[in-house]
Amino acid sequence: MEQRPLGKTGADVSVVGLGTWQLGGDWGDVDDDSAAEVLDAALDAGVTLLDTADVYGDGRSEERIRKALVTRSDRPFVATKAGRRADPFEAGQYTPENLRAWIDRSRRNLGVDTLDLVQLHCPPPAVYSDQRVYDTLDALVQEQAIAAYGVSVETVEEGLTALQHPGVATIQVILNIFRRKPLEELLPAARRADVGILARVPLASGLLTGKYDESTTFPADDHRNFNRNGEAFDVGETFAGVPFEIGVAAAREVAEIAGDSVPTAAFALRWVIDQPGVTTVIPGARNVTQVRGNVAAASLAPLSDSQLSDLERVYDERIRAHVHDRW
Repeated sequence: MEQRPLGKTGADVSVVGLGTWQLGGDWGDVDDDSAAEVLDAALDAGVTLLDTADVYGDGRSEERIRKALVTRSDRPFVATKAGRRADPFEAGQYTPENLRAWIDRSRRNLGVDTLDLVQLHCPPPAVYSDQRVYDTLDALVQEQAIAAYGVSVETVEEGLTALQHPGVATIQVILNIFRRKPLEELLPAARRADVGILARVPLASGLLTGKYDESTTFPADDHRNFNRNGEAFDVGETFAGVPFEIGVAAAREVAEIAGDSVPTAAFALRWVIDQPGVTTVIPGARNVTQVRGNVAAASLAPLSDSQLSDLERVYDERIRAHVHDRW
């Protein structure tokens, strides 16, 4: 699989990574055996970046990654995230003591002395401009508790604020056919600063698989059920912030543009891969079939000019008004 430099980390990573939120929780039940199969399938297919967080299943995702890597010689780059354990979830909780405690917990969960990458996990907006937070992260790099750090953001503005700090190596942001705003300013600025981009929610929580209709339901413990209106966290993390019925209708048009010869999910992932400045796209997976479908995007040809034009029309006519100015 194609490998790209991940910003200032010094690592090269696969253009299709694996997001492991599903392996922790909030997507319905995924048992230990299924999680192990997903991780093995991804690594066997050439995935060299795994993205996780300390709050995915309260550490379950990190622990499952540790167990999956014990017997493997082909260790991938593991990016984790910290900060959502803050209680209360306020900027004042991002103290040196708390940051160190969260990061030490992830080191234990993942079974490593040095974490490859720690990303601030969509913290309160004030954190992105708090120099004390960056000073602490710089100290942790010097101490070799972490090799590099970055940020995960909800908004373009948060990403641009983070780029003002030279130690930031990566930015993780929602980017997909239904969430295009980062293309305008954030991705070009990140390229100029040699900052890697991890594109998350690339399938809009499954909408861009083209498999849902207006009658589709989700389990009670699935965020696509309990966070439809942002009840638990930012609504943009669920269906990329697009109202479900509107997203279903728009996804039908995307499927038509993709055509019958290419799976809609792989088509949507290829769109992300080809955006200038993107290092890697990190779709999740709950089973091996989904892993293989995601990885297939890496071998697709770039979308045609007419397809790109048609997708832009769908965005402008159906989606833009719901998301563009919000994030």
